[in-house]
Amino acid sequence: MEKYVNELLNFIESSVSVYHNIHLIKAILKNFNYIELEENKKWNLEPNKSYFVVRGGASIITFKVPATQEGFMIVASHNDSPSFKVKPNGELNSGSYKKLNTEPYGGMLISTWFDKPLGIAGRVFVKTKEGVDTRLVNLSGHNVVIPSLAAHLKGNNLELNLQNDLLPVVGLTNESNSFMNQLKKVSIFSEDEEILSHDLFLYNKEKGCVAGFDNELIISPKLDDLECVFASLEAFLEARPESNISVCAIFDNEEVGSGSNHGAASTFLTDVLERICDELNLNKYVMYQNSMLVSADNAHAVHPAHPEKSDPTNNVHLNKGIVIKYHSSLSYTTDGISAGIFKAICDKAEVSYQDYTNRSDLRGGSTLGRIQLEKLSIKALDIGLAQLAMHSSNEVAGSKDLKDMVKALKEFYQTKIILENSNIIIK
Repeated sequence: MEKYVNELLNFIESSVSVYHNIHLIKAILKNFNYIELEENKKWNLEPNKSYFVVRGGASIITFKVPATQEGFMIVASHNDSPSFKVKPNGELNSGSYKKLNTEPYGGMLISTWFDKPLGIAGRVFVKTKEGVDTRLVNLSGHNVVIPSLAAHLKGNNLELNLQNDLLPVVGLTNESNSFMNQLKKVSIFSEDEEILSHDLFLYNKEKGCVAGFDNELIISPKLDDLECVFASLEAFLEARPESNISVCAIFDNEEVGSGSNHGAASTFLTDVLERICDELNLNKYVMYQNSMLVSADNAHAVHPAHPEKSDPTNNVHLNKGIVIKYHSSLSYTTDGISAGIFKAICDKAEVSYQDYTNRSDLRGGSTLGRIQLEKLSIKALDIGLAQLAMHSSNEVAGSKDLKDMVKALKEFYQTKIILENSNIIIK
């Protein structure tokens, strides 16, 4: 098995929700002596130290301050995945069945969620004597399921309805335990407390694994985009930048447009960069000119049954290297300059890469990079790793590509980019 694959699968298995993912990343960073900052308090930054800050409990930005600070080298990815969110007052009795009232989060492949053991995880807000406390919960001991309708009963024209057909069954109505009682067992610590609200999501409990006769494939939930989150964080921790502040930014809510106070469309990244400049007495305009942003989010590999869905000359394959994504309407931020710089970095790291565009008659999605450039004027490009079954409850990627992504992003973090007239010097 390729290096990092086991670590990735464990990372994904522990990230049952975005809140658990941030909790895990915080523990990793603290183990490396990173200092936690709080946005509502003064920062005292020093060279040769490393820091992180969390917003909304679901997004995190971590950075290293070297002795010399000439620019920012930033990698951004997202930790959320399509799922189903539990509504307030979520318990619903339907005949002899007890169900949860849920609604879709993001654009999932709906059919892949049927007949699987599903868990419920997220956070609960509890009223305490002091105010309101946030507690992570994972009802891992209680499988729920979205049962499909038997083939004999479907007929020919059954259309799936999100309100009727996609609600998970949590038990039978003659059972004594309610959904709220289960939540109370894992989140209420004293008689004085009560649950006020929650952010809870379903997740696929099937464990990721390697596949293929040569273990050349990875099958796992949430490869989009926890594979890039893991790779960027690993590269960030391994890198030893000498003259640029390296930044690893992980955002929630990309799957629903990033329009939250802690998503990529918020001011989170620019707030952090500006505070760094203020604290270290750096000119942010000069810093931005010496900076670069990599938006890391996976890309569609050529499908074995439908190769016609890929561009005829810019299609990508599993285990063929990092994907560099282009779009003429700038849904992806890559241009000739940023692509040239990144390809030179990949060559230095001895990593393969491949170019990707959508078919001209198919619309692709936008990315974190595009959203960030509306507020941050720096060089940028979009990359990812080739995968199949994007937005399925289980996705497929190449086991060899992960190591290449870590190597390339590590080299990126350690690179110094100098613009002199029309020349680009890469050190």
